[in-house]
Amino acid sequence: MEPFAIAEESALRDRYRSPSPAVVAKARPRVDPEAATFLSASPLMVLATTSESGTDASPRGGPPGFVTVLDETHIAFGDLAGNNRLDSYANLIAHPEVGTIFFVPGVDETLRINGRAQVTTDPSVLARTEIDGRVPKVAVVIEVAECYIHCAKAIRRSGVWQPDTWMSDDERPSAARVIVDQFSLDIDPAKIEASLEADYRATLWESGGRE
Repeated sequence: MEPFAIAEESALRDRYRSPSPAVVAKARPRVDPEAATFLSASPLMVLATTSESGTDASPRGGPPGFVTVLDETHIAFGDLAGNNRLDSYANLIAHPEVGTIFFVPGVDETLRINGRAQVTTDPSVLARTEIDGRVPKVAVVIEVAECYIHCAKAIRRSGVWQPDTWMSDDERPSAARVIVDQFSLDIDPAKIEASLEADYRATLWESGGRE
């Protein structure tokens, strides 16, 4: 083990002050009305799952409200176009525990929901998670164990909602260049970028289990 690694939780907690009672008690096992309002405004979430080989975190996005509140203890979202690896869904079948975090542009706080999930083909759930008439092949239903607001510090430190902190077009990292470097490709990154954009245009709203 690395000599400065902390091996026990007690040693970790010794380095910090105790959390306030309000912070300890903030998680609720249900989606309260205002939390449901937050979800209805969120176009972006991160889905965290686990597998035998490790953990995985994957973004999910759609029109605000693409994640539906089925009732106060269950939320659901439908599958949209991905890459056909099905990593997250396969993980959920083997390990139902799941963590999510929801973002609303311009809002510094985020909403976190943890619980147990299942992948379903229930027609009633698929109907409630359709987008613009597109009925998904599968949906994910999460039984809520914890629902709570996460403080604004990380978002404020990042400045992610502040346009004056954004990089210019020529400064931003390039996904195409990362791909070329990872696979040692002898190809102009511009060609990779064009291919990616063509795929996005063709499949952005395609339903049916591609991630």
